[in-house]
Amino acid sequence: MTPSRPTLVAVAHGSRDPRALPAVRALLDRVRAARPGVDVRLGHVELDEPLLPDTLAALRGEAVLVPLLLGRGHHVKHDLPAALSAAPWLRGTVAAPLGPHPLLAEVLHDRLLAAGWAAAPSRTGSGQVRAGQAVVLAAAGSRDPESAVDTGRTAALLAARLGVPVVPAYASAAAPTVPDALDALAARGIDRRRIAVASYFTAPGRFATQTSLPAPWIAAAPLGAHEAMARLVLHRFDEGVRALRAPALRHWPLARAS
Repeated sequence: MTPSRPTLVAVAHGSRDPRALPAVRALLDRVRAARPGVDVRLGHVELDEPLLPDTLAALRGEAVLVPLLLGRGHHVKHDLPAALSAAPWLRGTVAAPLGPHPLLAEVLHDRLLAAGWAAAPSRTGSGQVRAGQAVVLAAAGSRDPESAVDTGRTAALLAARLGVPVVPAYASAAAPTVPDALDALAARGIDRRRIAVASYFTAPGRFATQTSLPAPWIAAAPLGAHEAMARLVLHRFDEGVRALRAPALRHWPLARAS
């Protein structure tokens, strides 16, 4: 008999911003459309309903918790595994966070283009990009150093895609801030009027708004319900399903496949 498919439980942080929940729901609608046979549920860490424990309470069988979070931090490493452990009626795993992954660089690029980013700058004969443009990758921030490593990897992926410098910056708990990152790029001779801010947030919220305000040029929208985001959610889900079929790898961290 073919085993039943696990439930995909997408775990969002939650926000007081009224735009956040519709954005997350729109993303999950894309996930459902891409994989109609999968039961997709939503749970929040805090602030929005349904909260994750309530979502898990309604499930039976198997579940893969897919964090709609962008790096390794306290929620992914501690809160989500704890919530799963408190639901012993479920056999489940916590998938890796969405980032870093090349699909995120694709989404960030598209959001920058929508905000007014110009075509890639020309290169010199030596292959070096001419000075003139740069990006600050604005993220939430975490006290966990691995979270900053993950953001840095996404910044490197985006820099390779755009051919310009990309500097991570944070809203809280880590340095530099967006204004400090802007100062650092200006000190390298880049015109502030050609420095964009890319929003490294799944959905609108306080930190996304806060980090966009210092933008001297364009500020891109959060990642949102992009088609590549839906593909990435399903990629992490598929990794989690494979982990469930290998009991020794039941709980995150999973192998960080790109």
